[in-house]
Amino acid sequence: MKHVPAAFGVFLLAAAVSASVKAQQNTPPPPDDASKTGEVEATNLDQVIVTGVRTPKAVDKIPGAITLVSKQEVERTLGLTEDATAVLARQVPGYSEASQAMSNTGETLRGRIALRLFDGIPQTSPLREGNRSGTFTDMGLVGRIEVINGPSASEGIGAQGGIINYLSKTPTKDGSETTVTSRYSTQNGDDSESWKLGVTYAYKADDFDLLTAASFIDRGISYDGRGRRIGMNASGSIADSKADNLFIKWGMNFGEAGEQRLQGSFSRFNVQGNNNYHWVPGDRERGITDTAERGRIPGSKAEFNDFTQFAFSYTHGDFFAGTLKVDLYKADQAMRYPAENGDDRQDPEIAPLGTLWDQSEIHSNKQGLRTAWTRPQLFGVDGLEMRVGLDLVEDETEQSLALTHRVWVPPMTYKSTAPYMQLSYDIGPVTLSGGLRREDGELSVDDYTTTWFRDRRFVQGGKLSYEETLANFGAIWRLPAGFSVFASYGEGFGLPNVGIPLRNLQCSNDSPEGTQPDGCPNDPQATVAGIVDLQPIIADNREIGLNWQGQRGSFGLSHYKSDSDFGVSLAVDPISRDFVMVRAPVEIKGYEFNGEYNFSDQWKATALYSRIRGKTTFVTNGPLDKEMGINDISPDKIGASLTWNFLPRGNVILGATKWLDRDINEGRSGEEHTKGYTLYDLTVNYETEKYGKFTLGVENLTDKFYILSWSQIDFYRNYFAGRGRVISLTHTINF
Repeated sequence: MKHVPAAFGVFLLAAAVSASVKAQQNTPPPPDDASKTGEVEATNLDQVIVTGVRTPKAVDKIPGAITLVSKQEVERTLGLTEDATAVLARQVPGYSEASQAMSNTGETLRGRIALRLFDGIPQTSPLREGNRSGTFTDMGLVGRIEVINGPSASEGIGAQGGIINYLSKTPTKDGSETTVTSRYSTQNGDDSESWKLGVTYAYKADDFDLLTAASFIDRGISYDGRGRRIGMNASGSIADSKADNLFIKWGMNFGEAGEQRLQGSFSRFNVQGNNNYHWVPGDRERGITDTAERGRIPGSKAEFNDFTQFAFSYTHGDFFAGTLKVDLYKADQAMRYPAENGDDRQDPEIAPLGTLWDQSEIHSNKQGLRTAWTRPQLFGVDGLEMRVGLDLVEDETEQSLALTHRVWVPPMTYKSTAPYMQLSYDIGPVTLSGGLRREDGELSVDDYTTTWFRDRRFVQGGKLSYEETLANFGAIWRLPAGFSVFASYGEGFGLPNVGIPLRNLQCSNDSPEGTQPDGCPNDPQATVAGIVDLQPIIADNREIGLNWQGQRGSFGLSHYKSDSDFGVSLAVDPISRDFVMVRAPVEIKGYEFNGEYNFSDQWKATALYSRIRGKTTFVTNGPLDKEMGINDISPDKIGASLTWNFLPRGNVILGATKWLDRDINEGRSGEEHTKGYTLYDLTVNYETEKYGKFTLGVENLTDKFYILSWSQIDFYRNYFAGRGRVISLTHTINF
């Protein structure tokens, strides 16, 4: 992995797009195409092209924080687990602990929510973050992941922590190639067995290319290091589930010199619980974790993630002496959550209190147009480049309590028009960059009435305007002997999790009994316009750092500071046990290190370190003296791996990830104590000439029993142990 730590703020990353534009085909390949054994060879940074800038650009000319996760690193993680976010937790310093679930609750990037993209298309709604955006495709068709760290307005909305862009594979060889992947894993229990079958077909000839992929995964239940079943996550589990995926991407180049390209893609992904098990509470005081038992809650339906998207793009490499890129997309997403009988689901007119089980569903539909025109040698000046464009997006989202057909979050629509301009100037070893983006958005919310638990209060809908001009600038100076230094500033823009304050609105003068479902006749009219928590989140990010790239290795280190005058942190309602938003100033600081070194052709080592600290206030207008907890800020992380190429086509990789202990807010509100742990993993790869590639993977090599960091703090139904040892055998063959 090549990591170039720097703040994204400065940047040119206006969007992350499909990996197979014509411009990319005319550039040297990124380091994804390293040796078949999985060894990632040292590559000159001038040859590492970042597609996230809409037009390719060498990494060492971008003063921004970029972590490139190669195809080999994705495959290494897939040899251990099919978890979609596990590779990020292992390879990206600022990414938090993976949840090991369908839900990615508590998973943040540098202490904030990241915008997740698939070939440049958002995988979640800015209006209702349902913590399901991390599981949206089969990771087997992902060829590369670009992580742009730090708040940025380059994508318009939602990238408060940065951008994570999953790029699908692209045909690289002339002719046809079919890849069949099969995988079997077990924890030595009949109901823990999991298997996968995936087929990918790639075709490339002259000016046409095609990629099709289909896969099916059947997962068993999970066990911890003590052989105890792990409980079903309240927001959705991937244990005891099935997933199927279909992906088609085609492209054609045309024009006198093949300078134009038309590309289209279709993606359909569904993961659904089998509903064979139900959650059983443990005993936190006695150290007994939540578990699962066979059987289902009567009347309940299986949870699912269902994502469908279409995308079309047009590229012209010689459009008025520049490059034009136009992307059009449409995405439909639906998420169902497990059945619960919490206080906020009750309604005595439907069933006696405490007996009503209900399931929430989020439905989101989005469509957008993204354009970019890049003009090098602006005004005839060598090294001066301009990028301008206009982005349009419309997102419609709602959330319901599906079994009883109740509105939980009313239909919401967000429309945005965002013109932008970026300039970069290469002056010898120095690159300067800067730009502006204008976010002009409008949020429309329908009239609605809150649930019985929230007093059945009528809320008048309406429209809210969001208008912000967001700037970024920075510089990178390439020094002799492979060193470079950088400094940058950027502003990020995002909406809060709009659905939470909307559904939690209730009477202002609650009686001692709590719920008073009379519609709040003594309160003034409630309106969407009067909800202060719907104001936007503006984050200022500053960063400095140092990079080195040599013949045998590379490293990068950086320090960043991210401030929000009216930020967001998460807390838990002591009655409903559900999340509530806290709007107050937020300050996040952090340090990152990432490096690798090739001792010889046979041995390579990697290492990373992340330290993040976040502070907010205990009281309104108070000092920033409250340390932000596990919902937002993860404990310090250390990661390392050692690769031994014992044969020309075989290697062994031993990895380790360590989370450190943390104690915050001792004796005060928000007190937390988390105990760290260290996990080891092992992969053995061997590629035969005739029978394909075999991979033996062992996750949690020592079968350690541990409690996930997020589960160590008492929220709602969250006392989970992490997975014990998992042994997997993967076979991949090309023909």
